[in-house]
Amino acid sequence: MDDVEITDVDDLPEMEKAPIKNQDLNFLSLSAEDLLSEYGWYLLAVTVLVYLLIQHLSKRRSRVPCSPPTQTPQDAVLVARRQEAMEAARRKMQEELDTKAAIFREKQTQQEQEKRRQKIEIWESMQQGKSHKGTTKHPQTTEETSSSTAVLKPKTDKKSLRSADYNPLTGQGGGSCSWRPGRRGPSSGG
Repeated sequence: MDDVEITDVDDLPEMEKAPIKNQDLNFLSLSAEDLLSEYGWYLLAVTVLVYLLIQHLSKRRSRVPCSPPTQTPQDAVLVARRQEAMEAARRKMQEELDTKAAIFREKQTQQEQEKRRQKIEIWESMQQGKSHKGTTKHPQTTEETSSSTAVLKPKTDKKSLRSADYNPLTGQGGGSCSWRPGRRGPSSGG
């Protein structure tokens, strides 16, 4: 225990204690490093958002002029021409629609007159004691008959896809797979 020498801190000479230079700058570098390591991604995101906000506001400011531009006579003439052209197109479309409506009304009145005539014929035949179902036939217009004959054509050359004796459960059909019943008894084999 004799080898250990104990000295007081106050007894040390002043030369051994060297003053730390730029202590404030060292503290700032450490705090900035801690801040970036903790919140680096957040700071980056905030910086990008502020940049985008500034860009958006500058574009909006450039779009909105300070004083409204005066309209030139050419612009007014072009606007008037466009409006006239649109009005002419609207009139033309309205005329087409009116003609279609008139044609439809005429067809409707003709159908109503035909129905009235048929009802009168049925009533007269009933007065005479005849059956109204067999005597009066509803005449069809030429458009209806042409469309109905085209729809009602029977197909004469109909070829069946399979033979008449085809049964998919028998396994005889030329297919690559067939159905077989499962084995009887336990499936474990033992």
